[in-house]
Amino acid sequence: MEERKEKRIIMFPLPFPGHFNPLVQLARIFHHRGFSITIIHTSFNFPDTTHYPNFAFRTIHHHNEGEEEEDPLSKPDASGMDLVTFIRQLREGYADPFRESLKAEVGGGERACCLVSDVVWGRTTEVAAEEVGIRRMVLTTSGVASFCAFAAYPLLRDKHYLPIQDSRLDELVTELPPLRVKDLPVMETNEPEELYRVVNNMVEGAKSSSGMIWNTFEDLERIVLMNFSTEFQVPVFPVGPFYKHSENILPTTKNKEDHVTTDWLNKQDPRTVVYVSFGSLADIEEKEFLEIAWGLRNTKQPFLWVVRPGMVQGTEWLESLPCGFLENIGQKGKIVKWVNQLEVLAHPAVGAFWTHCGWNSTLESICEGVPMICTPCFTDQRVNARYTVDVWQVGMMLERSKLDRKDIEKLLRKEMGEEMRESCLKWKDRANVCLSEDGSSSKYLEKLVTAVAKYVVKQYTAVAEGETALAGVESMYAIGKVNMGVTEFCAAKALNGKRKKKMARIRNINNGNGGEMGGFVLWNKGSCQWSLELVVSGCKVSVGCDGLTTRSKSGMETLKHTVWGSFSQAQDFWSN
Repeated sequence: MEERKEKRIIMFPLPFPGHFNPLVQLARIFHHRGFSITIIHTSFNFPDTTHYPNFAFRTIHHHNEGEEEEDPLSKPDASGMDLVTFIRQLREGYADPFRESLKAEVGGGERACCLVSDVVWGRTTEVAAEEVGIRRMVLTTSGVASFCAFAAYPLLRDKHYLPIQDSRLDELVTELPPLRVKDLPVMETNEPEELYRVVNNMVEGAKSSSGMIWNTFEDLERIVLMNFSTEFQVPVFPVGPFYKHSENILPTTKNKEDHVTTDWLNKQDPRTVVYVSFGSLADIEEKEFLEIAWGLRNTKQPFLWVVRPGMVQGTEWLESLPCGFLENIGQKGKIVKWVNQLEVLAHPAVGAFWTHCGWNSTLESICEGVPMICTPCFTDQRVNARYTVDVWQVGMMLERSKLDRKDIEKLLRKEMGEEMRESCLKWKDRANVCLSEDGSSSKYLEKLVTAVAKYVVKQYTAVAEGETALAGVESMYAIGKVNMGVTEFCAAKALNGKRKKKMARIRNINNGNGGEMGGFVLWNKGSCQWSLELVVSGCKVSVGCDGLTTRSKSGMETLKHTVWGSFSQAQDFWSN
C-alpha cells in the first residue's frame, strides 16, 4: 500500500460519458500496474463513486456555485447552449477551483507521478500543473485522424475550407485525404471565432504536454500516427482499445431490464439484429425521429434501438410515436433507454450497428467485428465516419440530411456483403494482436508506465531539493542481477535458382534454462566518471570512462584514451 501511495496519478476528466468512461478504463489499467488513482471531477455530472471503489474522488465546484443553489451548468437553461459555448463556460467556471484542488492534492508533502487530464481542458491544466511542479499528460478520447484535422484548423482557414460553404461540401480536402469538406470536424455555433479559440487552446495544450495517450491501436491509424509524430514533437502512447485490456473485463451486475434485453437478443437469429444508438450527447428533431422509426419498422428486420430520455427535441421520450406503433412492431423491435453497449456488440445476434460514429462506439464496433451504418452528427464523428467507410471499409454512409424512411429501409435491407464482413473480422483480429504480449499496444503501455514512474522520481528530487543533494555526492554505485539469453548465428547455404545464396540461421542455445544468470556493479563518480563490471556464466566484462572527452568534426562526441574494456575469465564473482 505504501508503494502504491508513492506512485499516485491525478486524473481530470471532461464531465461527459464519452470522455469519462475511457478515462476510467485507463485508470483501471494504471491501478492494475501498481498506481493509486485520484480523480478530480466537476460537480456538474458528478458520477456515482460507489462503482469505482479503487479510486479516490475529489469534487470541485463551479466558481459561482457558492452564490447560487446549484451548479449553473446543471440548470435547465444551460441545456440550450451550443457545445462550443458550453465548453467555454466549463473551462472558465472550473479553472480556478481545479487549480486550488490540485494544489491541495500535491501540497503538504503529498506527491504524485503526474496529472492526466482530458485534452479538451487545454492549457487550463497546463498552468495548474506548472504551478505545483508536476508533469502533465493528456488523454485524447478521439481518434488520431480527427485530432489531426483539428490541428489543421489554421491551414483549413487559410485555404478557405473553413468556414464551410454549402457549394464545396463534396470537395476533397487535398491536405487531409480522404476527408471532404463536409467531413471536417466542426460544430454548429453562434460564435465561430470561439470555436477556433477552443480548438487552438486544445491543440496547443497537447503540444506542450509530456505525452499524449490515445484510445486507439497502431495498426488502425498507423499512417496518421506517423504523420502526427513527424509534425508534433510529443511522445505518443496508442495503448487502446482500453476496454479490451484484461483489467477492464469486469463481471457486470445486471438489472431486470438488462436481462430482458439479453433474453430478447437470445431469441434472434445470428447476425440479423440492427443495433441503433446515437450516443450520449447527440439530439435529433422529432421529424428525424419519426423517419427513423418508420424506416426501422418497414424493414421487418429485428432491431434494438436506444432512445435516451430527452434525445428527441421537445419530448420526454417516445410520445412522438403514432398510437399503436409499439404494438405494431411486436417482438420484431425493441426500444430501450439504455443498454450495455459492449455486451450488445459482442452478442452473435447483432449484424450491424447504426451509429453516430463517436470514437468510443466506432472503436468498439471495429474491435467486436460489427459493420456500421454511419450517421455522424458533429465534430470528430464526421471524420470517424469517413475513415470507417473509405479507409477501414467496415461501414456504409447514411447522411443525416438523407434520413428519409425509404432511404433508411433501402439501406438496412442491403446486404453488408462478405467482403465488408471479412474486413470487420480482419480489424477485430488486429486489435487482439495489438493487445497480445508482444503487440504494439502492450509495448506502448510498458513505455507509458515507465515514463509515468520516472516522473515521481523527478518530482521527489525537486521537492526534496535533491539536485543540490546529488551535487554533493562524490561517489555512488548500483548492483543488480542479469539474465542473459544466448543466441548463436550460423552461416548456412540455400539453393536459389542456379546460384547458392548465403543465409543466416539463428539457433537458441539456452538449453531450456531461460538464459544465463549473472550480476553487475555500476559505479559513478562526479558527472562523467563511471565504470561497469558485468559477470555472466563465469565471464567478466569491464568498461568505463575517466571523464576526458573530445569532439570530432562531425559534432559527435568521442572518447579519447578514456574508455577501457576487458574480457576475462572470472573465478570469483567480483574478483579482479
